[in-house]
Amino acid sequence: ENYIYFDTVRDCYEAFVIYSFLSLCYEYLGGEMKIIEAIGGKPVVRSWWACTCCFPKFHYSLGFLKFCKQATLQFCFVKPIVALVTIILHLTHNYKDGDWSFDHGYLYEMVIYNISISLALYALVLFYCATREILKPHKPVLKFAAVKSVVFLSFWQGVALAVAEKIGLIKSTIDVSTGKKVEQESIATAIQNFIITIEMFFAAILLWYAFPHKVYLDRRKDEEGRGIPMQGITSHIRHTLNPTDIVDDAVHNFAPAYQQYMKHLGNEEV
Repeated sequence: ENYIYFDTVRDCYEAFVIYSFLSLCYEYLGGEMKIIEAIGGKPVVRSWWACTCCFPKFHYSLGFLKFCKQATLQFCFVKPIVALVTIILHLTHNYKDGDWSFDHGYLYEMVIYNISISLALYALVLFYCATREILKPHKPVLKFAAVKSVVFLSFWQGVALAVAEKIGLIKSTIDVSTGKKVEQESIATAIQNFIITIEMFFAAILLWYAFPHKVYLDRRKDEEGRGIPMQGITSHIRHTLNPTDIVDDAVHNFAPAYQQYMKHLGNEEV
């Protein structure tokens, strides 16, 4: 039954990955103001696959970037809260994977999760449509597929296994080594973990191609070709796990003062 605690860590990491990817794209393009200089004032391209064909006519602006950041950041807060609620419901015996009944929490969490992640992913799609040409040298689609595929696939695999468990395709059995009954939920979880283990091998290869180390080799040298001292691994890990950037970004993008910041830079058509 301890798998649910590990799943909670994985779920929180999923939200962090989406936010980090958008932040990486911002860094590639030189920050918010550089992006506005490149796309500001341009009309939004009508596209059926991006669901912008039915939008009223408007132009890219700071308001557009704000929406992309807000839609991504909300998932960073919704997902950990949902994960915490999952643990509480699990401890009070009100949560079970694959239990779609109205008196348990699984159904409601799936609804909240899907609304939240759909909004976050849609914001990334809109951002990509707006910056596709200037992001092209950095191959953003390959990078996003590499970092998101395993987490995204693992969720839908979990849903598929939950449905299979519900309709009886996965049945309980007896552990021949202990003689104890193994419930359907435990079997579905074991299948999920086995599939993810196989997928991680291919994901590692994809990550190797999406994030080649050669890009950073030249950055370790100064203008005279001498090596620049690098920070230790522990400092990089601390920086990676530090949630300060997310909190600061949330304050910046959700604070009322941001509206004044936008007005100060000019009239925007949101």
